[in-house]
Amino acid sequence: MQNAARLLAPAPTPLLTADQIARFEGRVPRYTSYPTAPHFTPTVTGATYGGWLEALPDGQAVSLYLHIPFCQELCWYCGCHTQIVSHDGPIRAYAELLLREIDLVAARLGRAAPVHEIHFGGGSPSMLPLEVLEAVMDRLHARFNLTNIAEIAMEIDPRGVRQEQIQGFAALGLTRASIGVQDFDAEVQALINRRQSFAETADVVEGLRAAGIGSINLDLIYGLPAQTRATIQQTVDLSLALAPDRIALFGYAHVPWMKKHQALIPEDRLPSPAERYTLYQDASDQIAAAGYERIGLDHFARPSDSMARMLRQGSLRRNFQGYTTDGAETLIGFGTSSIGALPQGYLQNNLTVPDYRAALMENRLPIARGIALSADDKLRRAVIERLMCDLTVDLAAVAAEFGSDESFFAERLALADLTHDGLVAVNGSIVTVREAARPLVRSVAAAFDAYLSVGAGRYSQAV
Repeated sequence: MQNAARLLAPAPTPLLTADQIARFEGRVPRYTSYPTAPHFTPTVTGATYGGWLEALPDGQAVSLYLHIPFCQELCWYCGCHTQIVSHDGPIRAYAELLLREIDLVAARLGRAAPVHEIHFGGGSPSMLPLEVLEAVMDRLHARFNLTNIAEIAMEIDPRGVRQEQIQGFAALGLTRASIGVQDFDAEVQALINRRQSFAETADVVEGLRAAGIGSINLDLIYGLPAQTRATIQQTVDLSLALAPDRIALFGYAHVPWMKKHQALIPEDRLPSPAERYTLYQDASDQIAAAGYERIGLDHFARPSDSMARMLRQGSLRRNFQGYTTDGAETLIGFGTSSIGALPQGYLQNNLTVPDYRAALMENRLPIARGIALSADDKLRRAVIERLMCDLTVDLAAVAAEFGSDESFFAERLALADLTHDGLVAVNGSIVTVREAARPLVRSVAAAFDAYLSVGAGRYSQAV
């Protein structure tokens, strides 16, 4: 049986050469939005946001993202907006602000909009005391229509999560848990200041399933200090033993100019670009060989999972949480630094708790910046999303959908080197990223980014 399983397993993907990695792996956005966050400006304000909310059609479903910016300790690889707390006083005070923001947003909507999905992110939202989480959910029930909600998801740090918490999560309707793993190797964990045993992770996964929370995601990271082919294989083996529905394999983004604490990671222990690619490829092939379908750049899902089904249907989406099955056109963000997406554009809340608090205490929507979408933005966003999700796009079909005669001639020309190397195929208006170039899909998408040369920020490596 074991030999038969090996024969049926998907073949390893074709490999990029060291020269191709050096030429094509440049620093480009992750494209969880388009335009990307560095191009948001303060010209979009809370007043702008209020008008956008009021203009949403009656009955249109929305999804909700709630950012909980607290952790018990600082993981040195982290790129999130978070702060370290040693007691729950700041968390309880922050929750009162969340309730205030929920009320303000609901008042501008003027109705109990139906909700498609709710996602708690962070930080470590599993740090919320149960009675605080219950108060937040009660307020959402009071201000929105949660009757036909498809999913309630939460990012969970398994360190210190107790069984009574898990029972509370289940009682409040949690349906999916994303478990942060990153890496199980002790040396790697020491170098990123995140010590987490396999046993405590497995206990939490088992407890979630026993409580009826059956949809489990695991988050892994490649490109961390001291990772080797052997250690990442062991991490993947242990992760597969937990039988998750989805696995995310993120590349570590070393951006110490943005996140000062990342300077605590010794750069001489980080893998080279070629080594990063090998770690990515080994882990990807290992996960695929276990029966998971490859999803875009860095996700994997069981064939029966909704994410894999939507990929096959061509309806997979991408937003600030990465690849998603969320079909709602409006994502309302609550909490510091959270980003919302409405048909008119994107908005980001104040980045710090003091600024967030100040706005709310003045009954202002706490918006720091954003961007209104032009017709060209919407067209290019659609092209980039399909490339990021499907690894192929029919440019003429997308342009026709938006009533545009854009031919993307210059963009197709910009792909000439990738095409010459056999990594991208351009057949008329159809652009396809070949399997070997899957880790370069961000670089392909970047060819359609009209903002990259305009006040762009510094980005993470593509591979």
